[in-house]
Amino acid sequence: MVKSYLKYEHDQTFGVITSLSSNVVWTSDSHDPKTALRSTGAGRAVAPANEGVLCWDVKKGELLKRWLDPKCKSEVTVIEQSVQDPEVFAVGYEDGSIRLWDSKYSSVIVTFNGHRSAVTTLTFNKSGVQLASGAKDTDIIVWDLVSEVGLFRLRGHKDQITGLSFLDPASQESNEELFNDQIGTDTEAGFIISTGKDSLLKLWDLDSRHCIETHVVQTSGECWALASASRDGRLITAGNDGELRFWSIDSDGLKLLKSRYSEDVEKSFLRSMGTLLRQGRERTLGVKFSPHEDYFAVHGSEKAVEIWRIKSEGEVQKTLSRKRRRKREKAEREAKAREAVLDNEIGHIDLSEADVSEIFVPHVIVRTGGKVRSISWDALSGNKSVQLLVATANNQLETYGVSHIAKDSRSSHPNYSRTYSVDLPGHRNDIRALSISSDDKMLASASNGSLKIWNVKAQRCIRTFDCGYALCCSFLPGDKIVTVGTKSGDLEVFDVVSSSMTEVVKAHEGPIWTLQVHPDGKSMATGSADKTVKFWNFRIVQEEVPGTRRTSPQLRLVHTRTLKVTDDVLSLRFSPDSRLLAVAQLDNTVKIFFLDTLKHFLNLYGHKLPVLNMDISFDSKLIVTCSADKNVRLWGLDFGDCHKAFFAHQDSIMQVSFIPHNRDGNGHHFLSASKDRLIKYWDGDKFEQIQKLDGHHGEIWALAVSRSGDYFISASHDKSIRIWKQTDEQIFLEEEREKEFEEMYEQTLTASLEQTDQTQNEVQTAGKQTTETLMAGEKIVEALDVGIEDLELMQAWAKAKSEKPGLVPPARNLLFIAMGNISAEQHVLNVIQKIHAAALQDALIVLPFARVPQLFIFLKFWADKGWNISLTCRILFFMLKIHHRQIIASKMMRSLLDEIRGSLRLSLKRQKDEMGVNIAGLRFMGRAIDESGSKDYVDEEAWNEKIPSLKKRGFVEIA
Repeated sequence: MVKSYLKYEHDQTFGVITSLSSNVVWTSDSHDPKTALRSTGAGRAVAPANEGVLCWDVKKGELLKRWLDPKCKSEVTVIEQSVQDPEVFAVGYEDGSIRLWDSKYSSVIVTFNGHRSAVTTLTFNKSGVQLASGAKDTDIIVWDLVSEVGLFRLRGHKDQITGLSFLDPASQESNEELFNDQIGTDTEAGFIISTGKDSLLKLWDLDSRHCIETHVVQTSGECWALASASRDGRLITAGNDGELRFWSIDSDGLKLLKSRYSEDVEKSFLRSMGTLLRQGRERTLGVKFSPHEDYFAVHGSEKAVEIWRIKSEGEVQKTLSRKRRRKREKAEREAKAREAVLDNEIGHIDLSEADVSEIFVPHVIVRTGGKVRSISWDALSGNKSVQLLVATANNQLETYGVSHIAKDSRSSHPNYSRTYSVDLPGHRNDIRALSISSDDKMLASASNGSLKIWNVKAQRCIRTFDCGYALCCSFLPGDKIVTVGTKSGDLEVFDVVSSSMTEVVKAHEGPIWTLQVHPDGKSMATGSADKTVKFWNFRIVQEEVPGTRRTSPQLRLVHTRTLKVTDDVLSLRFSPDSRLLAVAQLDNTVKIFFLDTLKHFLNLYGHKLPVLNMDISFDSKLIVTCSADKNVRLWGLDFGDCHKAFFAHQDSIMQVSFIPHNRDGNGHHFLSASKDRLIKYWDGDKFEQIQKLDGHHGEIWALAVSRSGDYFISASHDKSIRIWKQTDEQIFLEEEREKEFEEMYEQTLTASLEQTDQTQNEVQTAGKQTTETLMAGEKIVEALDVGIEDLELMQAWAKAKSEKPGLVPPARNLLFIAMGNISAEQHVLNVIQKIHAAALQDALIVLPFARVPQLFIFLKFWADKGWNISLTCRILFFMLKIHHRQIIASKMMRSLLDEIRGSLRLSLKRQKDEMGVNIAGLRFMGRAIDESGSKDYVDEEAWNEKIPSLKKRGFVEIA
């Protein structure tokens, strides 16, 4: 009988506040009465969390929502909020996919696949109907969010895209044009400005789809950031060595180019204003204008954000006039010229003459709690200060309030203060050790500087302690005390109930790499780099409470024995039967000692690099060791013989652990975690890999298995703590191997499809072949085969029925009967309608030309019956575009196209008439609503003055 195993699956992720892979967005609370209950007071921070996106309440530090697509395991690389609809966010991923999320319902609206590598930047246009994306594959793709398709791909950069911005030249629109924009008519294609790591700044015309201007922006290497101010028409580009370069945009020239009134294509629309250097000399990672565009923030990888102020026109004019006055006074002193000549020098001050340092001035430098990864401005900043959200590299979010300069005081300096922070739900540094309580309800995680106690069921942090550089930790019996071994050689004891550190013991002279509690629960052992293993007994001591006569019991560690070895101790384990002690040393060996006498029993040789971790099975018969040589070895504890050596991972294996209980009862199944980001599940009796678990985006440092074996927990360099639960689903080794081969085949297939186009065209299609599009193409081919066969069958039956009226209908395909006896054309339409709009064009490319006439036959049926005319036209125009030469060379296709054209014209004319009636009705209803909803309010006193009053008798005095 084939042996089966129970499957482990990823269940929950916690411990991540923000990851390093993407930027963070600060969005204000909604003021809509329908969403008033979701208001948080200080705004929401939308932050990346590996493959998901987290929505944090900045004020309370609580997690509001988690956006996670189960189909996507790639890391989030960029987040952008729609200007038109604040509830819509575009999220780019490492695999090149883009997902539009509805933040209100935490659901995916649409998915785009077009880039071959990680998406680096996203931007919406002003109307919110187009999205531009740039990636590491050097391509820019413009997406239409209404029809959910990629419009075109722009190529010209030689390295990854680092910045994108839509540019819409200001234009005066009539009411008719404004109404057309409101109903979705795209009257202005606009422009796009892009920067790349190749140090190029490019201006693209979206109407003609080509680059109209190129500049080399940075003199010191790559360009890493772009920020644009739409109101003033200014750009900032940033690169290495703290260099900031400022640009002005000729909006009038772009408007003339757009209206085709000017044929001067040689004109330069981007003008360099000058260069400034910020205080930090490291590479600039981000530049952001404030919502009112009176400030901009710039940061590198240091622990600071520099905020610069943009002077108003009045301030710049005052500065220029002051300089001119000083120049005139100097000329008076030196040349003593005539007054009339000097008066002629005083005229209108041109702001374009101002130096860039007179417009942009440093405001304040905000010192942060960690290295800055990204920044975001609060859109609803007050009059007294502006609010800035900072995401740092040490897994925390901070908000700062930066004050304005008082207008009535020249001596006042701007200051800042940290208003809120989100830091409790995660560690600042990598988690180095995990320990699960005996009742499987609590988890202890230790890192450099902090120890956190978590509720496993709710994934909430219930205690946080300050500690040293933790290397190992463990719950003591009773689950009320946690012991931590540090890099400095101290043993720190924490009381979970009282939230206090009860004792610090100077245990070793070197780092404590390992500690374990004895199976009887009365003592523990620690191993250190000082080449000793020390044994400690637990003793309860009655200590006086300060200020009272009462005493309270306290646990103390009492050193009892010391075992000296020949090299640094990296790991130690007690056998569950309390008979043996295993010690792993830096010399690549594992030594087994008798626990009672500490006499040497066995030596385990075989690893080529130091053994980093080990574990003993629960029947005390097997010991598994893992090493930096990427191997896992199974040994017998009776004679020290090596049962099996596995090449288990592609990098150093950090931890192994036996699972306490399984269906066989011997507990010989074990887990291994490695720096190659994988966890593998092994059968220690058959020496087979059962399952491979991927999900982490960084090196896995720690692993802890629950006492029941129902779940285990892993911690990684990506700051995440993941819970993996055992399910009731059975898996078989043969099926797992087949799945792995299928995944390898799909990866090689998609890699072959993603080969870059060797053509140097500046504009290309925005498609990308994926397994989804290939499967969609196969479904279309199958539907066409079945449909054509059914059409021929029904046509033959209809012809025979005209001669024999009582002829019985033929037996159709069971597929149509199962679907309610639908027609063949309806079935093909249903199959195509189920394909996502973004993947339809790539699916149609898969079709060979032999299938095109069959598809056109169904297009004719749909056009005749008026079924989904928009989809019919889209398929028709796309197929004509890619198969134009073959179609015009076929006589049969010409006649078919003439029939389709006639049917489409009738259907489109009918739809056009309906749309005209609807638009006219909407306009009429709008005018009626305006008339009924508007009231004229008149001042009562002014109204009374206009009414002629009756003449009354009066008295006058005559002098």
